[in-house]
Amino acid sequence: MQREISKLVADGFYREALCLYAKQHSSSLGPNKFTFPYLLKSCGKLNAPTQGQILHTHLMKTGFGANIYASTALTDMYMKLHLLDYALKSFDEIPEPNLVLVNATLSGLSRNGHYREAFQMFRQVGLGKWRPDSVTLASLLVLCESLEAGLQVHCWAVKLGVETEVYVGTSLVTMYLGCAELVPARKMFEMISSRNVVSYNAYVSGLLQNGAARIVLDVFNNMKGCSPNSVTLIHVLSACSNLVYLQFGRQVHGLIKKTDMGFDTMVGTALVDMYSKCKQLKWAYDVFQELNGNRNLVIWNSMIAGMMSNDQSDNAIELFAQLESVGLKPDSATWNAMISGLMQLGKEFEAFMFFKKMQLAGIIPSLKSITSLLPVCSALSALRCGKEIHGHTIRTGIFKDEFICTAVVDMYMKCGLSSWGHRIFDLFEKKTNDPAIWNAMISGYGRNGDMESGFKVFDQMIEQRIKPNSATFNCILSMCSHTGQVEKGWQFLGMMSRDFGLKPTPGNINCIVDLLGRSGWLDEARELLQELPEPSASAIASLLNASKCHSDIKLGEQMAKMLSELEPENPTPLVILSNIYAGQGRWRDAEWVRKMMNDRGLMKLPGLSSIRVT
Repeated sequence: MQREISKLVADGFYREALCLYAKQHSSSLGPNKFTFPYLLKSCGKLNAPTQGQILHTHLMKTGFGANIYASTALTDMYMKLHLLDYALKSFDEIPEPNLVLVNATLSGLSRNGHYREAFQMFRQVGLGKWRPDSVTLASLLVLCESLEAGLQVHCWAVKLGVETEVYVGTSLVTMYLGCAELVPARKMFEMISSRNVVSYNAYVSGLLQNGAARIVLDVFNNMKGCSPNSVTLIHVLSACSNLVYLQFGRQVHGLIKKTDMGFDTMVGTALVDMYSKCKQLKWAYDVFQELNGNRNLVIWNSMIAGMMSNDQSDNAIELFAQLESVGLKPDSATWNAMISGLMQLGKEFEAFMFFKKMQLAGIIPSLKSITSLLPVCSALSALRCGKEIHGHTIRTGIFKDEFICTAVVDMYMKCGLSSWGHRIFDLFEKKTNDPAIWNAMISGYGRNGDMESGFKVFDQMIEQRIKPNSATFNCILSMCSHTGQVEKGWQFLGMMSRDFGLKPTPGNINCIVDLLGRSGWLDEARELLQELPEPSASAIASLLNASKCHSDIKLGEQMAKMLSELEPENPTPLVILSNIYAGQGRWRDAEWVRKMMNDRGLMKLPGLSSIRVT
C-alpha cells in the first residue's frame, strides 16, 4: 500500500491517495510508518484539517506516534493548516527532536508569522545536541524583524561555515535588503560561491523595493553562469519602467525574441507597463495584441491603465467595454484604473459615473478606489456621495486607516463642512508623525476663510511635536496672504529653516510673492521674484494680478511680458494688461493689446459655471 500511495502523492493525486488509504483501512490492511508522511502531506496540500486529525488518531492507535518521520510530517501538516497549537503540541511530544523536525517547525512558524516564538524555540532546542544546517539558518533569516536579529543569525552562519552557501547567502541578501542595508547586501551577494537565478532574482527584487532601479540594470548586464528566467525579466522591465528607460526596455524585449525565450502573461504585462510608462502606447498595444488568446484580466487592467496615463481615455473606455465579450468580468482593480485615470485627467464627472456603475455591478470599492473617489467628491462638491463613501469606510472597518481618514477630512473641508472635518480629525486618535492629516485641516480652514482656526491647528501640531513639511508651510503662508499678515508670513518663512531645517520650495516662495503683492509691497515682491533662478508662472501671475489691484502699470507691463514669454498660448496676461490700461484710461494702449491678441490668434476664454441636477 505504501508504494501505491507514495506514487500517487508524488504525481500530485492527493485526494486519490487518501481514498486508497481509506479503502485499504476498511479492508483491515494496516499501514506502516512510512505511509503516514505521504498521507499527512496530502492533507496539508488539500487543506483538509478533519481528515488530518483522523489520520493523527490512526497514527496514535497504530503505535507510530513516536516515529520521528511520522511526527515531523504531522507537525508540518498542522503548520500548513494554520493549526499552531496542535503543531506545537505534536512537537513537544517528541522526546528527542531531530534537525529535520526543528527545521519544519521553524519554517511553519515563519509562514504563520510567529517570529518571536520561532526564535524562542530555536534558542531552547536549536543550540543543543545537534548542529544547525543551512535550512535552519535560512528559516531563521526569514524570521528576522530587525537588523540586529539578522546580524546574530549571520554570525551563526559564519561560525558554522555556511555563510557563502547559495541557500544561506541568498537568505542573507534578502534579509539585508529587507532592512534597507544595500551595501552589506551587495557584499554578501558577491561572496555567494555559486550564484544561481534564484540568487539574482532575490537581489534584484530587493534592489527594486529599495528604489535602486539603476543598479538592477547593472546586475542584469553582469549576470554570469546562469540565464534569466521570467521572474528576472519582470524585475528588469519594472526597473526600466521606474527609470523611463525605453532603450534598455527595448533591448530586453529584443532579447526575449532573439533567444526564443518566449514570454508568459506576466512578462507580457511587464512589457505593456514599461511601454506605457515610456509613452509608447502603440508598442504596448502591439504586445497586448500579440498575447491574444493568452490574456488574463491583469494584462487588460495594465493596458487600460496605460491608456489612461497616456491621455487616451476614450480608447480605455472602449477597451473596458470589450471585457465581457472575451468572458472577463472587471474586478476592483479594473474599476479603480478607470476611476483614478479619469480623475487624473480632470474628468471628475465621468469618474463619478464609473463609481455609480461599479456600485450597480456589486463591486465593493477597494481602499485604493476610495482614496481615488473622495477627491472626485471634493472636486464636484458631491457631499451626498462623499457621505456614502464615509459610511462605507466605517462599515468595513477601513476608516481607522490614516490615509482614508485624511481623505475624508479633506472631502468635508472642500465641501464647506469644516465642523464635520474637525470632528473626524478629533475622532482619529492614532495620529502618526505624518503631517498629512494636519495639512488637510489647515488648508481646509484656509479654504473656508477661517484663518484663526487654521493657525490654532498649526499651533497644536507644534505642541504635539509633529514636524511640519513644505506643504504645511504652503497652507500657512497662503492663509497669511489672504489675511494680509506680512510680518507673520516672514516669521513663518524664517521658521522653516531655523526651527525645522526645511529649505523653502518654489511653492513657498510663490506664497510669499503673493502675500507681498496682495499687501501692496510690490517692490519687495519684484525683488524676491528676481532672485528666483526660474520664476514659476503662478508667481508671475500673482504679481501681475497685484499690479492690477494696485494700478502699477510699469510692473504690470513687466509681468505680462514675462508671463507671455513663459506661456505664449495663454491669453490671460494680455487680457489683464489690457484691463490695467483701460482702468487708467489709456484706451489706445488697451486697444493695441487687444489687436496683438488677435494677431496671435489668442482669444479670451469665456467664463462658465456648472450645476448638478438631482
